[in-house]
Amino acid sequence: MMKYLKKAIGGFLLVAITSAASLADDRPVLRSQVMTLSEIVTVGDFYSNAGLLASKPLFRSPDMGTSGNVPAQQVADRARAAGLQNAGTDGLRTVVVHRGATTLNRDQLSGLVRSALAARVAGIDPKNLEIKLTQAPDRILADPKVQDPVRVDGFDWSQTTGHFKLRATVAVEHGTEPLILLGTAIEMVHVAALAQPLQREDVLREEDLVTIRMARTKVPSGALIDADSIVGMAARVNLRANVPLARRNFQRPILVDRGEKVTVTFEMPGMKLTSRAKAIDEGAKGDVIDVMNLQSRRIVPATITSRGHVRVHAANPIVASLNSETN
Repeated sequence: MMKYLKKAIGGFLLVAITSAASLADDRPVLRSQVMTLSEIVTVGDFYSNAGLLASKPLFRSPDMGTSGNVPAQQVADRARAAGLQNAGTDGLRTVVVHRGATTLNRDQLSGLVRSALAARVAGIDPKNLEIKLTQAPDRILADPKVQDPVRVDGFDWSQTTGHFKLRATVAVEHGTEPLILLGTAIEMVHVAALAQPLQREDVLREEDLVTIRMARTKVPSGALIDADSIVGMAARVNLRANVPLARRNFQRPILVDRGEKVTVTFEMPGMKLTSRAKAIDEGAKGDVIDVMNLQSRRIVPATITSRGHVRVHAANPIVASLNSETN
């Protein structure tokens, strides 16, 4: 009998402990910090396990984007008055209430301008726009419950000067407010330039090149974005550093100068003849120039093959045949 009595008492205690634990788990617990997007802070915002009383209003929220402190005892008193009988302070002295807002700083406002311009002008890459705000708030606070808190209503932009005026509407706590942004939006491009000056007839190397970023409206006609096509070519004139390069600034390297003494080669099956001549013109590899045989004074066309060397066409063997050497 005693054995069964002990079991019954043990079972009763286990049920009592479990019930107490369950009640403890269901007890409202005051939060130390509250985050809300609403104008009103409710019982459920302050207390976990608020049950059916969760939607009961207790306090007005601070302004959007700000925080405020509320005495924990005052929260508990109001919660009990609203019907949450077990509401307490849970050892807290104050509760911090944060009210959220959609915040846009000047960088984000610049992004708004960039997106608005790219959406209205075809062919503009927003990443290439340099935005400078001359009239804009340091930040705006918009209603976070609105999907598009800032709506662009109008945008005026001069591609020549870069000046813009953006007109927008901001969703705020009660309705909307107008927003006007002024500034400049400049479309920038990358063009090829020289890292160091290049002298006339110097040959351009890949390591001589850099890329500079400048306003599209200031890029001269013919400026090169990709300079691969001119690597290995010679400068026609002296060129400065950090100035856009153009194809017309370069030519194939001059291998024969006007008035230079050159070696003339004439080849035919089984025979190769050479002679000396004077270049009448200058030219690069592959150019056809006139040369004059030093003895006969005859002038014929020849193709430049390398520095100081030309080849006479088969139809003009006379240049090589005079004063020739057989190799």
